[in-house]
Formats: sequence, C-alpha cells, structure tokens
Amino acid sequence: MIAAASDIRIAAESAKIAFLFSRVGLAGADMGAAWLLPRIVGLAHASEILLLGDFISAERAAAIGLYNRVVPGERLMAEATEIAVRLARGPSAAHGVTKQALNEEAAMDLVSAIEYEARVQAECMRHPNFREAYEAFRDRRDPRFE
Repeated sequence: MIAAASDIRIAAESAKIAFLFSRVGLAGADMGAAWLLPRIVGLAHASEILLLGDFISAERAAAIGLYNRVVPGERLMAEATEIAVRLARGPSAAHGVTKQALNEEAAMDLVSAIEYEARVQAECMRHPNFREAYEAFRDRRDPRFE
C-alpha cells in the first residue's frame, strides 16, 4: 500500500504482488486499500485483487494501471533514479500545484475543477520558473528551475 500511495510506480519484470488478507480470514480493506486501489485500477480490478487475494504479475499489474512502468530488474534503480532526477530538475512549485490539484479535484465537479485550475495556473504564470521556461525556450537551452 505504500507503493500504491506513490505518484509513480515502477516494478521489475519479476515482481509479483498479492493482497493476501482475504486468504487468511481478514478483510482485504487494510491500510487504505479499499480507497486507493479503486482510484488506481478501477472498482472491478480492485474488487478482484482484494477479494480473491491472487498473486498478479508485474505485466498484469501494469496492464490494469497499478504500475506505471515495468522494466528489467537490473534497470529498476536506474529507471527510478532517472525519474527522480527529472522531477528534481523540474519546476518544483508547479509540480506541487499539480499534485495538490490531483488531490483536491477528486472531490470537485468539472466546473469547479476548471475554475480552480484557471486560478492556480494564473499563479504559476507569476512564478519565476515560468519566465525561466520562456527565456530557455527563446535561448534554445534547457531551463534551470528554482
């Protein structure tokens, strides 16, 4: 469930997972599983995973959206590091706004979400990172965000 709470999930091809609680007489709903999994993989897949407790392969988990990427085991740390570096070099303020929007808009209707996004996007346009992105584009170089 710690991985399910992550924004980006990468697994080795050899990975397999199971939510075994139902196999030992416990509820599959543990550590937020009944809240997180339906939002990640949909209600039908979450129901199957939590009720049956079967092991699923990394390939199957990726196919239903539980993993973003599946890579050879020897590439796992390199892939995770590459993504972490990309995120760290990106516009952290804008990433924070995006993450907050993903969380908050889940409880909004579409009109409210569009209004919220217009407001936060206008705030992002006043951030120095937006100017840096423009200048980097103009100068044909990679941006150096704060």
